[in-house]
Amino acid sequence: MASLVLADDVVDARLSGVREDADGFSLLAPDGTGYRADLVPGVLSPANPALAHAIGGRRVVAFVGPTVGRLYGEALRAYLEATLTPGSWTVHTIDTGEKNKTLATAERVCALAKAAGLDRHGVMLALGGGIVSDVVGFAASMYARGIRYVRINTTLVGQVDVGVGVKTGVNALRTKNMFGAYHPAHASLSDPAFLGTLPVREIRCGLAEIVKMAVILDEELFGALERYPDAFRPGGVPTPPEVETYVLRTSMRLMMEELCPNLREKQLARLVDFGHTFSPVIETAGDHRLEHGEAVAVDMALSACLALRLGLVDEDACDRIIGLLTRIGLPVFDEATCTPELMARALDESWERRGRRLHLVVPTAVGKATFVDDLADVPREVLHRALDDLALRARRAGEGVRP
Repeated sequence: MASLVLADDVVDARLSGVREDADGFSLLAPDGTGYRADLVPGVLSPANPALAHAIGGRRVVAFVGPTVGRLYGEALRAYLEATLTPGSWTVHTIDTGEKNKTLATAERVCALAKAAGLDRHGVMLALGGGIVSDVVGFAASMYARGIRYVRINTTLVGQVDVGVGVKTGVNALRTKNMFGAYHPAHASLSDPAFLGTLPVREIRCGLAEIVKMAVILDEELFGALERYPDAFRPGGVPTPPEVETYVLRTSMRLMMEELCPNLREKQLARLVDFGHTFSPVIETAGDHRLEHGEAVAVDMALSACLALRLGLVDEDACDRIIGLLTRIGLPVFDEATCTPELMARALDESWERRGRRLHLVVPTAVGKATFVDDLADVPREVLHRALDDLALRARRAGEGVRP
């Protein structure tokens, strides 16, 4: 479970990669960083040793959001009481939501840890979704120049996206994830049973990240989602458990395989940035009215329309991508933020953030993608026509601006 850095800070390329086993996935990057992402049914059962093993008998300060604390706070306390030395642990609630993903919240995490007597050999524990994991992970990267942290991922986004990578961060300077660090979790534990208590909106946001991976890398996964767009939630088309397991594990593996060669993003052209060029502005300009996954869905739909206008993808693939997003119940257009001015600003900010190269990820088929690297390759009139096209498609699909 521990991250490791080899003495020479590099490994034989033949040894690096992602390996899957019955319990999850192991990653060893070319720079020597290694970590695991584990699927652990019954992770909060005191009879399950996985979490206790990850903590390793160290002092632990745990953090939960209000909703997760209400649902699972007592189970977490019971687990820690049953498996750890009395007085060696505390549990605290922190505010969640993008508006609370700030330096102030990370500082509060550190202050609570210090008040609890957490030393450099201690562990910060995050139980919750991506925001709790990001904030606590960032706090752990700063606290005493970096300590261990363990995350238990309770959301679909957490299990297939945040929980399988090494990035932590907070929003600042009117920019998403402006401050952060690459700080691998000592253990990342996901229990699929947590998904059963998620609101439908949260499931849809997780499915947006899964659609992202399917569009850029795996047509078979995309087809599974087309057959079962209601995966992980009640109602609609019933999804066999084995299909949900396939979707979950495939998404985790694809993300880790794509991250592995470029774990610390020395190369700024990344396929996993599909859906993450326009979405930061969609989120912030809309005052986070749309959840992250919803903004990613709008971004993917717009990127598909741009690819169509640029002659990089055919009409059928564009229709399939936007059609799947709408069948899942995700937005594909947001009237308030999908304006030519704001989306042009999003392109400019991405160009600046990515080393003055655009690196816009667009589909070339279902399961394949490419980069549009130069800002000049997306003329403003093409962007305007793509936005008009997307607005029309959204109206035809009965899509409105989602609350």
